Order: sequence, then structure tokens, then C-alpha cells
Amino acid sequence: GRVAMAGFVGYLVHAKGITWGFPMTMQGDKWPELGDGGVAALWDNLKAGGKWQIIGFVGCLEFWRELQTYETAGKRDAHYMRGGLPGKYPDFEGPLPNLYWGLGAGKKTPEQLAKGRNAEINNGRLAVLGIFS
Repeated sequence: GRVAMAGFVGYLVHAKGITWGFPMTMQGDKWPELGDGGVAALWDNLKAGGKWQIIGFVGCLEFWRELQTYETAGKRDAHYMRGGLPGKYPDFEGPLPNLYWGLGAGKKTPEQLAKGRNAEINNGRLAVLGIFS
């Protein structure tokens, strides 16, 4: 759900032609501009190194998530396909900051958390439809 929502927001940002305020590379190359090919053509205009950085970063996050569902160093949460909570991301260990804290998650009742999870799943489904349309 979160990936689809981030993808949909990213699509909207790029459709408006919004880019970062700094150059894309250390050599000073500018970010690709929105042209006739639309938002999808922006990916084609990225250099291969940039594409691999994005794919590698997301792959590392996915690997970390899957690794933490197995019994490796004590009790771990169940995988979301085996009764665990969908969208719950394990905390990083060591000096790395946690990926997602949630807004007031520690102050909500279990009923409020369940309602929020259902809303997030439904928003994710809607974002998938938005990307595909």
C-alpha cells in the first residue's frame, strides 16, 4: 500500500514538472524535463547508474524486511503472509534511524490502530488503481 501511494504521489509530482532544486549529478547535469513522452519517459531519461541505485535501495529494504521475519536473533514478528500485520516494518538495529514511526502510533488504542490499518490498505488499493489508470 505504501509503495503504491508513494508511486502515485511521485507520478503527480513529476506530472507537474517539479524537480529537486539541485543538479542530478556531481557534474551538474540537470534533471530530465517533462516532455512529449509524459511521466513514463522521465524514467527512460535517467542514467543507468541512477536507476540501479533506486532498484538497489528498494531491494535492500525488501531484503531486510524478509530477513527479519525469520527466527535469527530471538523472537521475530510473523511474516504478513503468515498472520503478521501487513505494513509493519521491523526496526533497524544499531545507529540507523527507524523507517516509519507513525504519527502518534504509541498513543492510539488497538481499535484506532486497526481502523488506521484498514484505511491504509484501502488507500493503497486506490493508489494502485490511480497508477494504472
